[in-house]
Amino acid sequence: MKDSVYSSLGSHKKRFMSWQMRTILVTMIGYAIFYFVRKNFSLAMPGLTAEYGISNKSFGWIIFAGSLVYGFSRFINGYLVDRIKGRVVMALGLLLCAFANFAFGFGTDFSYWLTGVENGPKMVETLILVMGVVIILNQYFQGMGYPPCARILPHWIHPSELATKMSIWNCSHSIGAALAVVVCGYLMGSLGVNMSDNAEVVRRITENLTNNNVADAAEQALLYASHIGAWKWCFWVPACLAVAGAVLIFAGLRDEPKDVNLPDLPDTGLGSYEGKKDAKARKKFELEMVWKNRWVWTFCVANLFVYVVRMGVLDWGPKFLTESRGLDIKEAGWTVAAFEIAGILGTLFAGWATDRLFKGKGHRMCVVCMLGAALFMTIFRFLPDTAGLTWTAAVLVGAGFFIYGPQALIGIELGNQATKEASARANGIAGILGYLGSGISGLLVGYVADSCGWTRVFETIIVVAVIGMFVLVSMWKAPRDGYERASKINYNEK
Repeated sequence: MKDSVYSSLGSHKKRFMSWQMRTILVTMIGYAIFYFVRKNFSLAMPGLTAEYGISNKSFGWIIFAGSLVYGFSRFINGYLVDRIKGRVVMALGLLLCAFANFAFGFGTDFSYWLTGVENGPKMVETLILVMGVVIILNQYFQGMGYPPCARILPHWIHPSELATKMSIWNCSHSIGAALAVVVCGYLMGSLGVNMSDNAEVVRRITENLTNNNVADAAEQALLYASHIGAWKWCFWVPACLAVAGAVLIFAGLRDEPKDVNLPDLPDTGLGSYEGKKDAKARKKFELEMVWKNRWVWTFCVANLFVYVVRMGVLDWGPKFLTESRGLDIKEAGWTVAAFEIAGILGTLFAGWATDRLFKGKGHRMCVVCMLGAALFMTIFRFLPDTAGLTWTAAVLVGAGFFIYGPQALIGIELGNQATKEASARANGIAGILGYLGSGISGLLVGYVADSCGWTRVFETIIVVAVIGMFVLVSMWKAPRDGYERASKINYNEK
């Protein structure tokens, strides 16, 4: 069927397939770089705790605020890309992220200029405020990354293979996040100023780590004292990469086939809407395909629970692995990277299984994935503290394999249910709820970790995964896509 779909393009097939591949590759590279200038913060967090005593609760509030802004940004930019070329929005967003990351690396300098002191509570409070502002700006610019992709890719990929090819595309953020934690873990363990022979510095770091309930505080203090200021490079290096990525996106992408004189894909017509597309018709189409579409809303609610689980591990992984499992920062970086790499495999499997086993109904595969994620997080909860690096990484690999399936498929399924015309808007709503979940995860983990310990954190994540699974079960009988629904919309009806 897939071959026949593209064969119907006739003489345009070869050129269309070339542009399809180009579009997938450029958006993958671009979106991976977005994660380079987002997930770097999680690797900098342990260094900031060591040098300045910043607590998990403070980081939790920063993550919460940033996540909410990111979610609303995706929603806002979902509308923006309907009116402005997606490649322009995406390239500009990545460039602005680069500027924000450069600024973050100079956070202590800004704090010094504002307070006139290099250390002490006043400086630390100002630093937290500066970090919060920069994170909020960066997260808003991050929201300019996904909506253009959600809009562009359904124009180049047929619904019959959207799950498979979009699952491959969704590996981009796992690749970006995995490379980010590995590279930034290396930077944290290799750069910075060696002040381990300074007794006062070691004493202060030991005190900061002890106050934040870090295991083996004295031993860890010597490691962090050997790399003072290394966390800054976690922002400066990715920022340089982001500038190059912005250029690639602008030069390498085109939004729709018609932009390069190619025909649209067959079987993706939108009924009478095709000949209208005025403001009134657009409003009616959006109302029926997004705001009144129960399948869209169920996916969006499920996305909240998926993100609580995923970000609970991804944002806090380096922290809980160093503080509760006694790993050093490089080992923690590699372990979280393994979680992400497993997510790549899980995403590919989820896409394949959706098209081959569930006939394109990704919501059914999402149920299987959430069950698997809950089971592996349960195993992690009962894993002894003495289990060691191998077992710790192996169990997180299992959790990563399953949790990234729903993360990828929900975006794909929203593109199918809302159709290519409203995909960005539907994904914008999902972004709000997803990153509300990310924000809740930040606050929840920060407070639970400080108040009850990391064991209760893992138990909370398990409960959330189970709830998300049952939300997805409720749409077991949903259709594969919304094109039939779109073709039946009456634009003359008030």
